Amino acid sequence: MKDAPRAVACDLDGTLLRDDLTISVRTRAALAAVEEAGALLVFVTGRPPRWIHPVSNQTDHRGLAICANGALLYDLHTEQVVGGDLISPAVLTATVDALREAVAGLAFAVEYGAHFAYESTYPVAEQHKRPDVKLVDLDELIATPAAKLLVRHAERDSTDLFEAARTVIGDLVEVTHSTPVGPGLLEISAAGVSKATALARLCGQRGIEAAEVMAFGDMPNDLAMLAWAGRSYAMANAHPEVLAVIPRRAPSNQDDGVAVVLEQFFG
Repeated sequence: MKDAPRAVACDLDGTLLRDDLTISVRTRAALAAVEEAGALLVFVTGRPPRWIHPVSNQTDHRGLAICANGALLYDLHTEQVVGGDLISPAVLTATVDALREAVAGLAFAVEYGAHFAYESTYPVAEQHKRPDVKLVDLDELIATPAAKLLVRHAERDSTDLFEAARTVIGDLVEVTHSTPVGPGLLEISAAGVSKATALARLCGQRGIEAAEVMAFGDMPNDLAMLAWAGRSYAMANAHPEVLAVIPRRAPSNQDDGVAVVLEQFFG
């Protein structure tokens, strides 16, 4: 068996989870082997903590989750938020003002971690209108520290919108995207906060170096994490931007790609 990493960092949607959002028996066994070997297991995701409970159940409450692209740290063993880096109301206000001045037709929402709020022009599917999702006006939306600011545009795709936004707010916040098709969606975190920085800090606190970390991902918001980790894999189904720069490949999320690789190191 190959030398096993001391930490495994894995994106969720499009990476660990199959397209129907389930985790196979094979993949569950591979994740269990990681923890049983004493390695750190970290799920690194754009999802907020309120979307992690189904994952907790399917993984038998294993691992930690870096949520909202690095803004919140969530313990799946206890299902509690145990750390975070939020965007201040002042920065939220400056970011929204700068974007609205530069790009017409934007709509905003905010992920706080335990709940979500959106303005009237931001599209929210009926199935997502739950008690933890609230319609508010823009002033209320940006009045509370937030884990993530979301920006939508009905007519521009995410890559185009990302380039436009980065030029006007790149010094204020971190901007990324993870939607390959459809109307543009940006995910914005506090300055210096990303999947990579949160993972690096978590590993550093445990004396784990980048060279000892294995990472898996499929979307542009995974790129910084994949670049930081010593041994990174792009899923076979990954976004072209990821496939272009990450040479190692794992089979697709539909084919238990994460498990296929982990089994080589953890049995």
